[in-house]
Amino acid sequence: MIRDARVLRAGFVPREVEHRDAEVNHLSSVLEPITNGEPADTAIVTGPSGTGKTCISQFVTERLREEVLGVEATYVNCWRNYTRFRALYQILDDLGETIDIHRQSTPHDELVDRLQQYDGPRSVIILDEVDQLEDPRLIYDLHSLPQFAIVCIANKEEELFSRVGDRLVSRLRASEHVRMDKYHDEQLYDILRARVKWGLDEDVVTDDQLYRIADAAAGDARLAIGILRTAASKADRENSERITNNLLLDAAEDARAQIKQKSLDSLTPHQRVVYDIVRDHGPIGPSEIHERYAEAVDDPRTKRTVRTYLSKMVQYNLLEAEGTSRDREYSLMDSAATSPMQ
Repeated sequence: MIRDARVLRAGFVPREVEHRDAEVNHLSSVLEPITNGEPADTAIVTGPSGTGKTCISQFVTERLREEVLGVEATYVNCWRNYTRFRALYQILDDLGETIDIHRQSTPHDELVDRLQQYDGPRSVIILDEVDQLEDPRLIYDLHSLPQFAIVCIANKEEELFSRVGDRLVSRLRASEHVRMDKYHDEQLYDILRARVKWGLDEDVVTDDQLYRIADAAAGDARLAIGILRTAASKADRENSERITNNLLLDAAEDARAQIKQKSLDSLTPHQRVVYDIVRDHGPIGPSEIHERYAEAVDDPRTKRTVRTYLSKMVQYNLLEAEGTSRDREYSLMDSAATSPMQ
């Protein structure tokens, strides 16, 4: 049943993207100067989870690399590489500049010096989940280096701005902003239909089933593709000639669970402490969360940072928030609250 498993994977970047022409053209125009050896503006790509921010950013940079020999690209997941050292090291490693760098003993300033001295091909640096950086000085480090074009990906602009100093905020506000909205059901259907065309045998899933997946995913392409991938994988293992409705129901539940577990596994140690406090004591307000958190860790972050943690976990459907900003309370996301497969 599965002809090309790559197109069903979460990180797959297709040869053509669906329903994002304006965003692709906007980001391409922002980065175009680097293809002529000139500095490019920083781009900030924002939108809810599953709207194609990472896919579009990688699609545009890959297209630039195909068109111009002297352009490279590097991708940093700032949720995984959330310290300044880890992120700097990842960039330098992709650029082939880490041969004599020792992870345990090399100071941060030496890594920054390496970047400043880099004289290889001009490069696009994608900072995904950039609002997860514990030390936003990395953005300062990169912003002033003309040999790099920076693409910052975040869910919300304001959460990124709240983490950095006034001087950088003014620069970031002046950057080019590419905003992604949630997909409509028809758009998700088109995305799924393209993945089916390239990845699965003919007639293994109906149009009606694809519309049901799109409806259940509620604008989230990552979830929609996850449901299709899980259903196709189950059908393949069972030697079924097509994806049945029962398989689809099971796949929807499994795909949500897989995405939730991946998000949980991505939490930093401090974020995990905050999550566990909400899990054990919710519904609970932010002040009490911070009090319990400050008692549980040796080096507690500020209340503002903890509020950013909470907002991020709401965006990724790990927590839900009720009430206004003054009396808001957090609790674990009720799985029954998500769109069911009809």
